Amino acid sequence: MKGLRFLLPLALFAVVVAFLAVGLRLNPREVPSPLIGRPAPDFALPRLDDPARTLTRADLAGQVWVLNVFASWCAPCREEHPLVVDLARRHPVAVIGLNYKDHPAAATQWLASLGDPYREDVDLGPIVNEKQLARVDDIVRRSVEGGARVLAGATH
Repeated sequence: MKGLRFLLPLALFAVVVAFLAVGLRLNPREVPSPLIGRPAPDFALPRLDDPARTLTRADLAGQVWVLNVFASWCAPCREEHPLVVDLARRHPVAVIGLNYKDHPAAATQWLASLGDPYREDVDLGPIVNEKQLARVDDIVRRSVEGGARVLAGATH
């Protein structure tokens, strides 16, 4: 019984060390996404420039597109914006901007001052359930074959 008393803390220490060793091998900047490889949800979102018009998944059928989620209050969005502008300028892929939890006027002003790389700007309003997005950081690309799939989660 005395030997067990000394072995128990040693065993607990070994378990903690094992968890820490596994954790050190993980990339702390990678954010795993439950949406990777799954179909993108159907949506109908009002356009930022004209809320009376909507953009739907059907409007993008047969095209390759990238969905970038942004907001004027989002510091990482401001940091990544030059990369999105460069992507839109250098590649033929349509970049769709999704204004997330921001006032349309603030988003429009933000895009006017920093540049608008988006072919379409849409506003996330009450029409779409936020749980469909799973996480703001996810990047969705529409494949030519017809099935929208989440291809990658963002890494920050």
